[in-house]
Amino acid sequence: MNTCDFETRHDLIDMIRLESILERAKGEVVLETKARDGQSAIRRLRQSGSLKCLFPRRDGASLEAVLLNCAGGVTGGDHFSLSVRAEPRTTLTLTTQAAERIYRALPGETGQVHAHLEVEKGARINWLPQETILFDGCCLNRSLTIDLSEDAKLLMAEPLVFGRFEMGEALHCASFLDCIEIRRDGNPIFLERIGLQSDVQATLNRLGIAVGAHTMASLVYVADDADAKRDLLHRMLPRHAGVSLIHDDVLNMRLLAKDSDELRSNLIPILKHLNKGVIPKCWII
Repeated sequence: MNTCDFETRHDLIDMIRLESILERAKGEVVLETKARDGQSAIRRLRQSGSLKCLFPRRDGASLEAVLLNCAGGVTGGDHFSLSVRAEPRTTLTLTTQAAERIYRALPGETGQVHAHLEVEKGARINWLPQETILFDGCCLNRSLTIDLSEDAKLLMAEPLVFGRFEMGEALHCASFLDCIEIRRDGNPIFLERIGLQSDVQATLNRLGIAVGAHTMASLVYVADDADAKRDLLHRMLPRHAGVSLIHDDVLNMRLLAKDSDELRSNLIPILKHLNKGVIPKCWII
């Protein structure tokens, strides 16, 4: 019997009984921006269930939106969706109030988190959620799809924590399926798929995978100055990181770190550099 199985049949029966009385969290946010008097404003906002959107006071012309999961995390059977459209000449930064926690799931249940961003001509979206923390026993299917118009700009960072290193946690039984797809005028320019099953920590320990790292961040920057930014990022990156220009204006970076503190200390200066010295307020509270 492997580590993902229950130790006794009695445990399994108890879990099935528990499943029948537990509620599952669902939430949806639909957000659209518009340009008004030289600033980015809300055109449309609809939110339902356990997913909410807050808007801190702004310091400039851009709009910052903070996603809040009122359920306190994601477990098997939960379903969250986000749909965002940035209209021409608007700038929108999307982040999360805190790190998202993906908890242990019951047998046969999978948490679903799906987001779709549309960035129209002359607009920019900064997709900068805080860390997603995966706990042992979790089961998550997640996707992020981004549609860009020809001259739209994007800064996307996705930090992941595979068990909290400082707490002695490791993922010996988990399932994580993740897909990031970025398209420009309908044509794919970036595709990343991650599939981790069962003993995730054993996979991360492999030399060609993560060399035992417990955290990872993927970053994509789409802008006219991507080539110029690459050279500076090369000088900023730590040992277990890499950056490359995959198109003339598309920069891709992958960063590995031992724990969340090390990941943040390396990632925040890079985000500031790519976003005119600004990061979401939630990142520094």
